[in-house]
Formats: sequence, C-alpha cells, structure tokens
Amino acid sequence: MKKILIGIFSLVFMASCVDSLDDFNVDQKRASAAPPETLFTGAVKNMTDILTTPNVNSNNFRFYAQQWTSTQYLDEPRYNMTSRLIPQNLWQTLYRDVLADLQEAKKLLEADQFINAELKSNQMAQIEIMEVYAWSVLVNAFGDIPYTEALDATNSLPKYDNAQTVYNDLLARLDVALGRINTSTVGGFGEGDIIYNSPFTPGTKMAKWAMFGNSLKLKLAMVIADVDNAKAKTLVEAAAPNVFQSNADNAKFPYMATTPNNNPISSNVKGPLTNREDYVAANTIVDRMNTLNDPRRPFYFTELNIADDPKTPTNEAFKGFRGGIYGFPNTYTSFSTVSAKIANPAFEALLLDYSEVEFLLAEAAERGYSLTTGVAIGTAAEHYNRAVTASITYWGGTATEATNYLAQPAVAYTTAAGDWRQKIGTQKWIALYNRGFDAWTEWRRLDAPNLLPPTSDLTIPTRMIYPINEQTLNGANRSAAGAAIGGDVRETKLFWDVR
Repeated sequence: MKKILIGIFSLVFMASCVDSLDDFNVDQKRASAAPPETLFTGAVKNMTDILTTPNVNSNNFRFYAQQWTSTQYLDEPRYNMTSRLIPQNLWQTLYRDVLADLQEAKKLLEADQFINAELKSNQMAQIEIMEVYAWSVLVNAFGDIPYTEALDATNSLPKYDNAQTVYNDLLARLDVALGRINTSTVGGFGEGDIIYNSPFTPGTKMAKWAMFGNSLKLKLAMVIADVDNAKAKTLVEAAAPNVFQSNADNAKFPYMATTPNNNPISSNVKGPLTNREDYVAANTIVDRMNTLNDPRRPFYFTELNIADDPKTPTNEAFKGFRGGIYGFPNTYTSFSTVSAKIANPAFEALLLDYSEVEFLLAEAAERGYSLTTGVAIGTAAEHYNRAVTASITYWGGTATEATNYLAQPAVAYTTAAGDWRQKIGTQKWIALYNRGFDAWTEWRRLDAPNLLPPTSDLTIPTRMIYPINEQTLNGANRSAAGAAIGGDVRETKLFWDVR
C-alpha cells in the first residue's frame, strides 16, 4: 500500500508541474529543434558513412571497381541492383539524411539575425560546399535527378532535371561558396566541423575549406572535360592555384573506436566488431599490384601464410597477397582480405585528398590546360609522380619506396603501358582503393584500367538505376527521366561519359 501511495503522489506531483496534458507528449530525450552546427555535423557524417560503408544493401562500388569481391553471395559482384534496395538506400540517405539537413541548417542560419556576419558567411560556405558534394554524388550515380523541385515538403512529385544542367549549376554554386569564405579569425563551424577541426586556428580552418572547395571544383570540372572542354579548362585554370598542397590538407572524417561513430567498414568486415567473412580482395587489383611490387599492399590487404596450400600448382606453402576470383565464390581463408588498418574502427575516411588532386592536375596538363601558378606548376609526369608518392606515403610507405616504385618501367610515366588515360587511370584506381565510388567514377570517365565482367553476358554498370520507390511514388517523372537519359538501366552512360 505504501508503494501505491508513493506512486500516486508522484503522478500528482508530475501533473502539477506541467501546464497541459500536451506536455506529456514531449520526448525529453530528443531535441525538438537542432542548431545549424548539429545538423551540419550529422549531414557530413551521414554522407561519409554512405560513401564509406561496404554494406551490400547500400554501397557496392568496391565491387563495380573490382577492388573487392565476395565469398559466397554473387548477386552484388554480378551487378544485380534489384535483389536489395541498393539504389533506394543511397538515394534516400543523400536526399533525406544529408541534403535535407543541410538545407535546414542553411534556413536556420539565414534566420539568425544575431550571429556575426562574417561567421555566418563562412558557415554558409561550408554548408554549400557539402551540398555541392552531395548533389554531385547523386548526379554521377544516377544521371538526371530531382533538383529544382527537390526537398520541398509541399511537392511530393518533383520533376527530374537534366543532369548536365544540374552539374553546371553546382559549379556556379561552388564559385559563390568560395567567394563567401573569409580567412580572418572568425572561423566557421566550431566543434561541429569534423573535417577540419583541432588543431587548426579559425583562419587556418577556413583556408583549408577554401582549398577543399577549389579541389572539389577541380574534380567536378575534370569530370565534364570530355563533353565541355572549354568550360572545364576555364574552371580548372581558376581552381588549380588554390587546391590541396599536401596530405595535411586532405578532407577527412575522423571516426572513433566505439559505435555508433566507428568507421562503418569495421561493422561489416571481420575484426573487433564483427566476425563476418563476406569479402576478400579482388584478384583484379591484387594481381596488378603484385606485378608492380606495390608497397601499399600490406596497408590494403592481409598477407597470407598458408602451409600445404591446395591452390598452388605443387600443393606447397603459399605466402603473400592473393585476390579472390572476381564474381565467383571464394573461400575466405584462402585469399587476402581487408587489412587490419582499414578494418580499424577508428580508421578515417577520405572525402577528397591530395593524391587525387595531383592526378587531376596531371590530366589537366595532358589536356593542355595552363597550369602556371603555385602548386599547379608542373608537367603531367611531375604531377603523376607527386600523386603516386602522396598515396604511398599517406598509407604508411616511405618516400624511398615511392621513388623506387616510380622507377620501375611499368610504373614510370614515360614507359608505362598505354596512353595518358591508361597511365593515370590505372594508378588512380590503385590509389582510390578505399574509395569505391570515386574509383568507379574514374574508371567510367578514363576507361582505365581495362576491367572485364565476370561472365560474357554481363556489363559493368555505368550508372545506378532509379530507386524502386521512385517508380511507385513518382512514376511519371521517373519514367520521363529514364526516357530522357536513354533508359533507366545500369548500362546507360551518363552525359559526361562520351568515350
């Protein structure tokens, strides 16, 4: 009875502390409104997660670039996009969890009349750069997408916009964002800026964001070089003097050792957080790196040490790196898999890095663009050498190892096989090992290296198909978009993929 009375007294006391019964519907553990900084941080994390995770329900780009393959499930490495909600999960994350949050952060900032004007300008620039990044992923994955009518709660049937038109608008928006950056002492988002947080001072932080924005401009401009060379040339020449200058400038997301802020790879591969044995390194990339005696192998893959190995011709011991046969069943213990470095829950993710920038500058030099200022100065071979060196040293190799690697006739720019697309494309594909989406995009764009599907009746995807929910909820607009791009199938080439 005493316990009952105490309970009744507690209810009466609680009722006396609220103004109406509606107050009982407020979840005290969930914020009813989030500040711009929180929305910004969450959006950046969600975008990094979806681009980094190897989960087959949302990101199979490491398969499409033939850097990983599976042990037993063959739908994904054989390019089936309908057995799971793969396109829908990518689409939904970018629209709902990234772009919608960034848009809301922008609205809250615009409405804030008390924030310092320079600080607001910098924060708006940071938001805009990340919006451009997210939109570019959607365009480069799907082609035509909802854009001008997207993110409008009053419009459930947004039209799809022409991908090239969207792309041109993104480049214009990026210029506006860069023009808003002030590198004085006001900084931008404080602790909410995960990409360039401590130990940077406010002015240094925004200088890094300016380099990030210009590096993104360089990257997006090069994507359209085959379809609009004049525009690409103008944009590249404007961006090139202000891009990343070393690995210290990399746009990176620092994951933590504990969930839910861990590196999402660690939740999907065997290691401290899971015993899953779904993936091994693909023979496509391992064989190429073995041939070149690439010093990045121990940082990319596990090394095998197998006694009495049935896969060797003489049934002898095997030691070294070996990839599973792409697109076919593979025994987990017989092949190299994801290295402990990459499977580490605290291993960082890269959104854009110095090595990629130098590869882009090497390509720009080959295309005859004028690179005459600052970090942009150099021949194609010089930028290529810097790119390879930056990749090797980022992963843990030494400058001496990079020099020796580049001295090999099969790697050296003047003697490596193929034209400049093949030289740059192959080394860029190796450097982008842990960035499946970008590796797939560069393969589509440069047509290098020469990848083959696992069987002759398959074609490596050149785009993602539209999500199933778009067919059911926005069918007419989705059908019109599919017809406009040449068919909503994975073999359709995007507007910039003209070779």
